Amino acid sequence: MQLDVPKVLLVVANLLIPISLLSFATGFFPYKPFLPGKANFDDGAIYHVAPPVFDKVIFMVVDALRSDFVYSHNSGFRFTQRYAPAAIKYSSQRLIVLGSLIRSGAALPFTAHATAPTITMPRIKAITTGSIPSFLDVILNFAESDKSSSLSHQDNWLAQLKAKQKGRLVMFGDDTWLKLFPDLFSRADGTSSFFVSDFTEVDNNVTRHVPLELVQDDWNGMILHYLGLDHIGHRSGPRSSHMIPKQSEMDDIVKLIFKAIETKEHLRSTLLVLCGDHGMNEAGNHGGSAQSETSPALVFLSPKFQTISNGTNCPMALPAGNFHYYNVVEQSDIAPTLAGLLAFPVPLNNLGVFIPTFLTLWSEEDQISLMLQNARQIRNIVKETAAFDLESDPRPECEQPEPEEFLSCMWSRVSKISKAGSHPFTVDTIQFLTQFLKHAQETMSNAASRYDISRLNFSMIIAALANIAALAACAARMTVRNPALNWICSLAFLYGVMMFASSYVEEEHHFWYWVASSWCGWLFLKARNAGRLGRSFNNCSPPILLLVTRVARSWNQTGQKHAGEPDIARTIFPSHTFTLWLLVTIAYLDSAWRLSRCSLPRVPGMTSSVMFLTLCLAALRFKTAFTNADAPELFVDLPRFFVNSVENTSLVANCRVVFLGIGTIFFMAVFAKFYYKLAWRENSIQVPPLQDVPPIIHELLTLFLMTQSRITNIPIFLLFEVLRRLLGSCSLSVIETTLTCLIFQYASFFAFGGSNAISSIDLSSSYNGVDKYDVTTVAVLTFCGNWAGPLWWTSATNLLLLEQHRGGQQEILFRHLSLLTAFNATSTMSVMLACTVLRTHLFIWTVFSPKYLYSMAWSIGQHLCVNVTGGSLLFWFATW
Repeated sequence: MQLDVPKVLLVVANLLIPISLLSFATGFFPYKPFLPGKANFDDGAIYHVAPPVFDKVIFMVVDALRSDFVYSHNSGFRFTQRYAPAAIKYSSQRLIVLGSLIRSGAALPFTAHATAPTITMPRIKAITTGSIPSFLDVILNFAESDKSSSLSHQDNWLAQLKAKQKGRLVMFGDDTWLKLFPDLFSRADGTSSFFVSDFTEVDNNVTRHVPLELVQDDWNGMILHYLGLDHIGHRSGPRSSHMIPKQSEMDDIVKLIFKAIETKEHLRSTLLVLCGDHGMNEAGNHGGSAQSETSPALVFLSPKFQTISNGTNCPMALPAGNFHYYNVVEQSDIAPTLAGLLAFPVPLNNLGVFIPTFLTLWSEEDQISLMLQNARQIRNIVKETAAFDLESDPRPECEQPEPEEFLSCMWSRVSKISKAGSHPFTVDTIQFLTQFLKHAQETMSNAASRYDISRLNFSMIIAALANIAALAACAARMTVRNPALNWICSLAFLYGVMMFASSYVEEEHHFWYWVASSWCGWLFLKARNAGRLGRSFNNCSPPILLLVTRVARSWNQTGQKHAGEPDIARTIFPSHTFTLWLLVTIAYLDSAWRLSRCSLPRVPGMTSSVMFLTLCLAALRFKTAFTNADAPELFVDLPRFFVNSVENTSLVANCRVVFLGIGTIFFMAVFAKFYYKLAWRENSIQVPPLQDVPPIIHELLTLFLMTQSRITNIPIFLLFEVLRRLLGSCSLSVIETTLTCLIFQYASFFAFGGSNAISSIDLSSSYNGVDKYDVTTVAVLTFCGNWAGPLWWTSATNLLLLEQHRGGQQEILFRHLSLLTAFNATSTMSVMLACTVLRTHLFIWTVFSPKYLYSMAWSIGQHLCVNVTGGSLLFWFATW
């Protein structure tokens, strides 16, 4: 048997691509170094410890609590803003009238800046340790069973609080805390943070513990993490009709706790902290670096604060151009601030700065002590983990030095202040210590990560070998004179160059929209000049095709610069809901019509049609019920009976009916194909027509992908079907079909609202048919929901390739896969090279690192699993 070298090269290339990607990730996303052990007060340079202001803390995290959700006029936090009890309280200094929590000074509001990635796990790490988490936590955040991200060996304020006088901690809410802090809580009840279809029970499960714990006196720290508001955002965005009621529900929890602090003796010295771990963008997602995502609210609440604050105006209008209400602090500043307020050591790896607003709670001497404790702690972490030494002798003048040298100059002054009695208290002293801390924080935050350069280079060599193997496989079976090869070579080159510019990475969709329009125009001009256009499309194909592509690109505004601009899905449809539902109904009926034109072997035509119509109507009913629960505002223009017909129905059961119907018909089609083919080989029986099986599979996939898409994106499938039929009239070659497939896979991904930002990941359909969290099932549903467009075009391309196979062309699948592999290998190597060369770039973690994660999804998920494996199976099954 002769070895087919081109096919071996193709297999080798597809094996090397994932190896290079995973190897590169281990060198590019290392864990940041941290100091082991726990901090203590045994430091002779600190002459005394400032006394505690509080002895208990209730830390209430409302997931995705964006700053305007608390501080704006359109907020449900009315008690937090306008608490107005009849009582009048007196302090030792002045009469205080409690007009509101924030307005009376009982609550001190801030905006806590959350650095990217704005994902729950890394944000909790920043809040509890004061450090800057690794970007690898983005991946670990989605692994429900992951234990490698535990903070059990890293100092944090929870461990310090528990160690203080043998304290006890309790936790209720997001089970990420249990994963990060195993065996730390005396009592706990965790809930999955990824089951986004539930935003009611997930919070009720937390709230039911609160009244019971408020009467207990055996804990000094309570963690509450509410997930419902974040889940609403993921499902229907920040403007959802569920958002204000959920904010009011959270405000009621604040009211319950604050009243208990006022009235219960054992809670009189309790601090309540209300905060968000991150914000959300206008699509309800997060993970990126937009201001809406990096600006969560942070509120410290206690009647004691009325002695240092006259109150702050609240609510307020949204600040112009940003979400920065009141003073902006870093999220890592929470750790040293809590350490001071409760008198425990600042965590060893903290890079946060004590919030100066609280300093006046102490005497002047204590204020100096608090800031010096923070300064010496940061000095220690700089000394142990950075590449420079603050103890080195600075230049005498210290004028305009490098950041590290300037930090050394400032530390030399801090050392003089730290000598007991040598520096009396002045406002300038506090300001200088704050300046030193903020400069150290900025310097360490901007310090480059410790990349494994040798691993990065090794990975790029593997990627280069994958390129060579793929290109060699292509060259073995193709002629270089084909003009379409010039297109694909130019496309790969331009795409690779584009990866080195942050703005082009953020706005990549424009590139693919431009390529799609250019390719279609060239393709139809070529076909028309050759006289190969179908008769029915001869005059109208080019303008219709260009019109369809233009409409598709206007469906969802994505990227960064124009993400909030008007589009069809979020601007036109909400104000023209009848048009939306008309198009959605047409899409489902069109799917039923196209299915009815096919026939299942040995099943009467009328029976098949009834089955297909019933399945499509069941899918439409589920999508209607889902939208009624998810975005009821989209039913404004519809008759009431239309809404009543889907109320009080089980979404999980309805979705399972749809999935079961799709699976049943799919099994019938596949079984018939295998049965009759095998029976024909063994018994030479007459085989019924089986040419309808591939179209049936394609239409079933379309129905499944519509189920996994947002309701506003379902009409896009009508546009895709028009494109497929127009392209099918062009007598495409294999290379032209492959290039069409490649271009429209990427263009459709962005047309559905995708981007290179983590915040664009859509979880709204990740739990269709799921009643409990399962990482594999949810991962598959999430991928199908976000890559619905590329998945559809893989199946549509298979139908185009089958037409060419029936026309007598040879080695169609090999040439198709070798071209896709060559482009994927080239693009993967370009992204790796860009991340390596630009590893010190300002946007490495907000632009290039997310792009690399998306490249992994495109290469492993879409290319290997879908195009290579799934596409090969579909083609083999149809031609077998």
